[in-house]
Amino acid sequence: MTATFEEARELARRTVVDARYPHISTYTLDAIWVLYDRVLRVDPESLDDPARDRFLLSKGHGPSAFYAVLAAKGFIPVAWLDTVAALESPLGSHPDATLVPGAEISSGSLGHGLPLGVGVALGLRATRYADAQVYVLIGDAELDEGSNHEAMAYAGAIGLANLNVVVADNASATHGWPGGIASRFEVHGWAAATADMGDHDALHAAFTAPHHDRPQVTVAAVRH
Repeated sequence: MTATFEEARELARRTVVDARYPHISTYTLDAIWVLYDRVLRVDPESLDDPARDRFLLSKGHGPSAFYAVLAAKGFIPVAWLDTVAALESPLGSHPDATLVPGAEISSGSLGHGLPLGVGVALGLRATRYADAQVYVLIGDAELDEGSNHEAMAYAGAIGLANLNVVVADNASATHGWPGGIASRFEVHGWAAATADMGDHDALHAAFTAPHHDRPQVTVAAVRH
């Protein structure tokens, strides 16, 4: 299936699975769409290619936008979107990597995606697929988790250049950081960029900016 961003947005609106978080269905859609439409070297035919790029949704408690993009890009049938969280549906309220084609990890427990991304990026580097890029989308509140802080520090210390993080910043973090989110990564040796979540060209430029000897983070600010 070939779809436009507007069509993907309509698909996302069909998949809200939790009344507590209705806005999750769309506010991460821009970043995920730009990655799959313009950046990631992966498609439904290359899911078993070890040289493919990987996208890890750490923010797994809000999978609606992810499911919509997977459907728009042909990874899963569009009809699945009408059964999200149903008893027999492969699409749960958190994504299950054993059931959803294109889902690299099962996620939803905050703070796990970035450490997993570090492991995937290290594995690719160790097996001579270091050109394959790993992109991890996390929420700003996940930075309150110590596991993310440790992963961030380690990736910066070893110059894990095939690791890329996208922080969906909707100002929901409890603790914050002096100088903002980007500076929190920079102090650990990361390259950093910021962009408006709704500006696709700015997101694309940030996602593809050279960072030869270090990991890279893009802080995507959500404007409500």
